Amino acid sequence: MSKHVLMALTSHAELGDTGERTGYTVPEAARPWQVFRDAGVDVDFVSVEGGEPPSEGFDEDDPVEREFLDRERERLRSTPSASEIDPSRYDAIFFVGGHGTMWDFPDSKALTDAAVDIYERGGVVSSVCHGPAALVNAKLSDGSYLVAGKRLNSFTNAEEAAVQRDDVVPFLLQSRLEERGARWEGGKEFGEYAVADDRLVTGQNPASAAKTARLVVEAIS
Repeated sequence: MSKHVLMALTSHAELGDTGERTGYTVPEAARPWQVFRDAGVDVDFVSVEGGEPPSEGFDEDDPVEREFLDRERERLRSTPSASEIDPSRYDAIFFVGGHGTMWDFPDSKALTDAAVDIYERGGVVSSVCHGPAALVNAKLSDGSYLVAGKRLNSFTNAEEAAVQRDDVVPFLLQSRLEERGARWEGGKEFGEYAVADDRLVTGQNPASAAKTARLVVEAIS
């Protein structure tokens, strides 16, 4: 029986008060999508509000990104909302990054509940870059934070400062995860780094997207 992964995307399109647009980062969806597809894993999409999620960071010269958008164009135009999906259908959830996640992932109870449901059924919770914003408020049935005591990583405070967004985002993701009790760890700025701790898999930045997905495939195989 094939495995099923739910890829979660932000619906938030405004980068704070900068007047700039944001959304999910295309390569952070495209690279994992390719890994999952090559491994025979079925992929579905969901966004916080449903419909077509906003995106950023598309490189039209990248063949994987082009193929992803071409093949999934119709499904991406009409994603279900987080409240419409049945988490029991999935072996893993993968939270795609992008700065938009920092505004709508933390307070999406439907997404948080889906992650907890999948995790407590023995599934895998995974994310890359800013995707772990979905986990900062996720609590297990016993009231503890899902990330507490677990090794993980995310976009770093230093990387946020390097892209001059540390005073734009509503909070610093690394710091918030550490406040929730996570055993945060990271690699070189903008280099590939991903970590799996039991059934929690996290990647640091766009360069880590494919590796994160490979660790997910290993975890659900």
